[in-house]
Amino acid sequence: MRTYIKELNENETTKIAGFVTKVRDTKYMTFVMLKDITGEIQVSFSKEECASLIEDVSKCTVGSVISIDGKMVKSEYVKNGGCEFIPTGINIESIAAPSPIDEGAEIDSRLDYRWVDLRSERNTMIFKIQSALVEAMREYMYENSFTEIHTPKLIGTASESGSDVFEVKYFDGNAYLAQSPQFYKQMAMAAGLDRIFEVGPVFRAEKSFTNRHSTEFTGFDVEFSYIDSYEDVMDLEEALLTHALSKISEKYGDEIASLFDKPVVVPDKPFPRVKLEDVYSEIEKRYGYKVEESEKTDLTSEAEKLACQYAMEEFGSEFIFVTDFKPDKRAFYHMRDDAGMPLGYDLLWRGVEITTGAQREHRYEILKKQAEEKGLSKDVEFYLEFFKYGCPPHGGFGLGVDRLTMLLLGLPSLKETEFIFRGPNRLNP
Repeated sequence: MRTYIKELNENETTKIAGFVTKVRDTKYMTFVMLKDITGEIQVSFSKEECASLIEDVSKCTVGSVISIDGKMVKSEYVKNGGCEFIPTGINIESIAAPSPIDEGAEIDSRLDYRWVDLRSERNTMIFKIQSALVEAMREYMYENSFTEIHTPKLIGTASESGSDVFEVKYFDGNAYLAQSPQFYKQMAMAAGLDRIFEVGPVFRAEKSFTNRHSTEFTGFDVEFSYIDSYEDVMDLEEALLTHALSKISEKYGDEIASLFDKPVVVPDKPFPRVKLEDVYSEIEKRYGYKVEESEKTDLTSEAEKLACQYAMEEFGSEFIFVTDFKPDKRAFYHMRDDAGMPLGYDLLWRGVEITTGAQREHRYEILKKQAEEKGLSKDVEFYLEFFKYGCPPHGGFGLGVDRLTMLLLGLPSLKETEFIFRGPNRLNP
């Protein structure tokens, strides 16, 4: 049986396997650095004692996959953890051609050979951390009586806005890739599932070339019933993120500081909550940032950055909820107050919007009217049916897992944090 490198016990005969990361040949010894998912170790071949193995060792190239029988011993002469592996046998699983990407290559070149790019310690760690982040969020959901569901990604009509969707051939007709699980999350509320979440793919047919957009990403979506206010939705989200970041800090805080030079800051609750118009007032007063009145119905990218700067200076918080967006910038299914103000929010973190959340409109006639206002009543007929037969008050939000990871690690682009990036100009590998 193979043993992971981090689980090796001194002087215990076993087998290790992994990728060759370096080969160094000297007069009396050949040293091979071997890496698996848990770590790296030096394998030391004595040319005298391992004469029968040296021919095979000489075939090893960087990137080759080998398995080695032997035992781990402690050695004061070995820099890499003070341990080395003394071999008794070697099996070459595959020989690697020279790497097609150079160290320090640009991300787009690296993406062409993503499977090679991901072998580095840094890039492997990105996905270990992302996995732990999703695990921690799932853990919080399960501990708070949420049910995980899996909704369809092929849908019969364009979802939400009716635009920015991918149309695909579906037998003799057409279908669309879902922009989000929003409608089906709300179906679950009408079905009485009460508290649900989903982790799954999201598709956006947007020709966006920013560092935080992609045409396919992984969403973490939440919906729950019997809320009194959209404040309940904000309460849940800040509790979820605080729990997740606490877990990440415990498990990977040191590695994140070492490999990414970024501290994991576990936030205090509650996060500050500020109206949109007050955000613009504050950032104009503090930083001289001015925009046309017509732009103040939503947050510009620069306003997001400055709002987070304001939150740190005023509240000592990396997070800030921004509320009171105008109806023209919110989805038709957001509940509105008596003055027509949508009962929702954006959550910003480290200068970037990570969530739009809201209390949903659950009353059929009002929801139908709001859909008609946006010219969507025909497109969302199937969705409106969910609310004809009784539906509790509810709300929810969605988070992009890849964007969260990007901000957590201080990385420049989603291209780093998506296992395989999809954008307007990239469909391969």
